Amino acid sequence: MGNAEHMSGKTAVESSDVEQQAISDVAIAFSDEEMLDDATFLQLIDQSLQELVEGEVVKGRVLEVGRDEVIVDIGYKSEGIMRSAEFADKDGKVSIAPGDEVEVLLERCEDKEGNVVVSREKAEKMKVWGKIEDAYRSDELITGLVVDRVKGGLAVNIGVRAFLPGSQVDIRPMRNLESMVDEEILVKVIKLNKRRANVVVSRKVVLEAERAEEKKGTLTKLVAGNILKGVVKNITDYGAFVDLGGIDGLLHITDMSWGRIAHPTEILDIGDEIDVAVLNFDPERERVSLGYKQRMPDPWVGVSEKYPAGARIPGKVVSLTNYGAFVELEAGVEGLVHISEMSWRKRIQHPSKLLEVRDEVDVVILDVDEDSRRISLGMKQTEPNPWRVIADKYEEGNIITGRVRNLTDFGAFVEVGEGIDGLIHISDMSWTERVEHPSEVLQKGEEVEVAVLSVDAERQRLSLGLKQLGPNAWDNYAEEHQQGEVVEGKVTKLTNFGAFLDLGDGIEGLVHVSEISDQHIKDPADEFKVGDSLKVKILKIDTETKKISLSAKGLEASAAEGDPGPEAPEAPAEPLTQYQQDGKVSLGDVVDLSGLGELSSGVDEETEEEE
Repeated sequence: MGNAEHMSGKTAVESSDVEQQAISDVAIAFSDEEMLDDATFLQLIDQSLQELVEGEVVKGRVLEVGRDEVIVDIGYKSEGIMRSAEFADKDGKVSIAPGDEVEVLLERCEDKEGNVVVSREKAEKMKVWGKIEDAYRSDELITGLVVDRVKGGLAVNIGVRAFLPGSQVDIRPMRNLESMVDEEILVKVIKLNKRRANVVVSRKVVLEAERAEEKKGTLTKLVAGNILKGVVKNITDYGAFVDLGGIDGLLHITDMSWGRIAHPTEILDIGDEIDVAVLNFDPERERVSLGYKQRMPDPWVGVSEKYPAGARIPGKVVSLTNYGAFVELEAGVEGLVHISEMSWRKRIQHPSKLLEVRDEVDVVILDVDEDSRRISLGMKQTEPNPWRVIADKYEEGNIITGRVRNLTDFGAFVEVGEGIDGLIHISDMSWTERVEHPSEVLQKGEEVEVAVLSVDAERQRLSLGLKQLGPNAWDNYAEEHQQGEVVEGKVTKLTNFGAFLDLGDGIEGLVHVSEISDQHIKDPADEFKVGDSLKVKILKIDTETKKISLSAKGLEASAAEGDPGPEAPEAPAEPLTQYQQDGKVSLGDVVDLSGLGELSSGVDEETEEEE
């Protein structure tokens, strides 16, 4: 007989035993005095056997364990049959033996072949669903295992597969949900649909409840100055959020270290347990400001004594800006080397041309403002001042050689040493010629001889001259000519206030409109034209301002008659003070130069006498 036949035979025998037991139970229930007919007796037996209801979980005893099937006695007229795989462990080994008691789900009392269909797996699921339903109704927490990252959240095994939305994973949004896979967590069922096998759980509500309890105790400790323990929960570019126990505080990057740091991860990692100082607490907004560096002494206290002006110390470049470089003297203490204090000789357009971050440099303390936490540093002061060398080397009047480095509207810069420039002002390029632009005299890159006019080492200025290489034509002219002398000149320029005459050797003088004729002259162009030769009288020679005042009154008529003419009135004691090449003369200058003031006074006196 095969195994199936043997099991079937055995089933028949054991089924007969069940029926006999049922008959005995019914018989015991009644005494000999109670007489029942056969129909009633059989009905009672059927009722005894059919107390089991499909869809319920019942207890059974394992009768036999086969390769593919397990037979279980559930107290019915027939045994239940199920797959042996339902009893297999993770390794596929069946861990059940005859005589073991198990709970199974009665799926059907009888299939097409007359067998009772039961399932241990479905019984376990039904038990799990029962627990889930109880937890859902009572708000109890369930332990689950995160098994997978799914769209919109996580899959959690709580006996059945449940969905944990991303918004319900943590109090704060989490970017890396994959990190929670294989993690065991506590969750609360927030949505349940048994028919669709749909379960939604939340970890957030669990954490919020935990934090609410912790928060009560933490709030009493949030006093400025208190040192609290916390756990780094999140890190951003601007700081770190620290869990203090039910409430998070912000540790800003500027409060992490007295020294300079580029990113919080240089000091902290997520999960680090640290001591922090409470800087400020806003109860209404529940915002806490924390400090990490405040646990240590402030390095700026006593910094002026530690770094006196003039001291030379080493430092490290920590930052570059358009205007200079910040140099760290020690952790938390930095000073600024302004771009103007970097080199005596080099013209630095940007600090990056000379320095790089992390460079080790020597600096000199220029100034310390402890209250403002500012230190001025110098790099060029670590070398001798070349301007002092220049001041000691050159004296006024020395002739030196240089190279024209740059031309501007007001002059030319001449390099006379490495990084040392002197200025030839446009007024120092010629004694006599009116130079409109330095390019009329010099070219960029040209080597020239120049005269040293002055050296100002403190202001780092060197004044140079070209015209000083030759004699001063104005001094010579003043020596050869005197006030009242009649000279001849050629008209070079006409303006509304007078005529400019070339007197020779580049010397130029002005015949003011008031000195052209005794008659009123509205426009000098009505009397002269450029190129005319005129005899004029020298009224004033001013070698300081390089101006010569001239008069043409009566000289042409006198010359025609061979008569020197009447003596011209003595020139005013002071020259025209402000006439320039642009032709600007004040009314006062005109009156003083022409003598009209004296003449008008005389006229008034004569009028009074006649009266």
